[in-house]
Amino acid sequence: MSSILSGDPVFWLYVAAFSLAAIACFVSLGQFRTIDDTDTRRGLVALLATSGGWAASQVGYLVAPTARLTLVSYVGGLVLGFSAVGAWLYFCSAYTGRSYHRNPTYRRLGAGVIVAVVGLKVTNPIHQGYFSTVEATTPFPHLAIQTGPLHWTAMGLAYAVTFVGFFMLFELFTAVDHDSRPLLVLVGLTGLPVAADVAGYTTPHLVDMTYEPLGVAAFAVGVAFVYLDRFEAIRVAGERETPLVSLGSDGTIRETNLAARDLFPELMGARGRSIGEVLPTVADRLQSDEPIVAVQTATSRRFYRVTESPIGSDRADLGGTLVFTDVTEREEYRRELERQNERLDRFAGMVSHDLRNPLNVAKGRLDIALETKSDAGETDPDDETLSEVAAALDRMDSLIDDVLALAREGTPVESRTTVTLSTMALECWDMVDGPNADLSVESDGVFAADPDRLKRLFENLFRNAVDHAGDDVSIRVGALADGSGFFVADDGPGIPPADRDEVFEEGVSTDPDGTGFGLAIVSEIVAAHGWSIEVTESEAGGARFEVSGVTARDRSTEQESVSA
Repeated sequence: MSSILSGDPVFWLYVAAFSLAAIACFVSLGQFRTIDDTDTRRGLVALLATSGGWAASQVGYLVAPTARLTLVSYVGGLVLGFSAVGAWLYFCSAYTGRSYHRNPTYRRLGAGVIVAVVGLKVTNPIHQGYFSTVEATTPFPHLAIQTGPLHWTAMGLAYAVTFVGFFMLFELFTAVDHDSRPLLVLVGLTGLPVAADVAGYTTPHLVDMTYEPLGVAAFAVGVAFVYLDRFEAIRVAGERETPLVSLGSDGTIRETNLAARDLFPELMGARGRSIGEVLPTVADRLQSDEPIVAVQTATSRRFYRVTESPIGSDRADLGGTLVFTDVTEREEYRRELERQNERLDRFAGMVSHDLRNPLNVAKGRLDIALETKSDAGETDPDDETLSEVAAALDRMDSLIDDVLALAREGTPVESRTTVTLSTMALECWDMVDGPNADLSVESDGVFAADPDRLKRLFENLFRNAVDHAGDDVSIRVGALADGSGFFVADDGPGIPPADRDEVFEEGVSTDPDGTGFGLAIVSEIVAAHGWSIEVTESEAGGARFEVSGVTARDRSTEQESVSA
């Protein structure tokens, strides 16, 4: 029973109010495309869409010309209204940086509750436990709804869940250093219609219906058209664990979150001041290539990487957000590597100066003695002993070379050049003393590496094959089938599986004349590039060294210098 033809001004006031609420919700949807966080945007859109449909259903309930259409509109509003509660909770969880909306258990539970309650609403004509109808004349003629016990049970559940969302928002607003009073007012408007709901149930002056879409519409319009910037800034600053500082376009501090204020107590009451004035070290680091800030806490020293990113709106005056990411473990590891490299450099210098110099003196004196005996035509049984001394000195010289290489090749590779596998292998083959040995490149590849260290890697692998398989060894080089690296294989005796884990250790060699450092140097070069190496058996039964973790490059980038 509708008053659509009666011209009752109160009736038209109701129709206008809910019509405007529906329009406001739908129009506001377009304003939220600039919200950067996908979950927040998705939750807010769902909230406005269901609330807009809810308001439109209320209009249908008021203007429907027949009782049947009135009931259809009313039940449709009940369904959309309860669905809006789920959207509200999803939005509140996402906006405040929580993860409840992503939890599969909570999502299944929420969907189950919505389906169950909607089922009760839709099947009301059967059980009549949700509502019944009666014609009423005040405040205007309409089909009044008399709610039953199931309605109040569902209503209590809905308001309890809605209160959880309010609590999450209020907690966020009090945690950020920002003037959140306008948003508090807007959020409060979403709960204000509860008073009208109660008045509609207890007095005849208001229609007994749900007025909540009016509050949601006010919230939507206020956020979308008035406080969107502040809405986004509070969301960004409200990240719960990561310290964040939001800056204006002029570099002044707009707001901070609790984590940032705990990390930097200087931020307390610093809103409106320049970041350079409050945190000069942070401002300086932002302009450097390595924006790492060391912070001394009460218990330890922590390191944070500072990055600046836009807040996410397309408005020019939003400024940016400073994000402080804890990189303490990585920074401590890097600094420890630097200390180790410094020690290795000092060690290499000591070996080069303190050992090689006296070694050169000994070799020089020995050469003079041998030349003197040779010029005099003397023969002496001690000549064989002197030859053994010369061989020992040569071996010491080789050991010093290998120890120096081992110390220097293990430092991380800082810059790389795009190289071709075949070109590098063939160049290194010319440096190997194996006149009867042969090399074949079965497949090619292009990747980034330190050319000097890569040459030493190939030379050591080639010499290792010649030393252990003989001067007539056949060596094959090629790219791995999956493109993740390359291999070097030979047809020699191979390496027993039990010994493959030890071949890369310093001093391990089956060659009595070898130093045992050749493959250790190969392992260090591989590790310095961030690659990995494995020993397997070749198709010919020999050794096969596979280097993986290598990032392939397009041939068009060959000879292009790149940064590691």
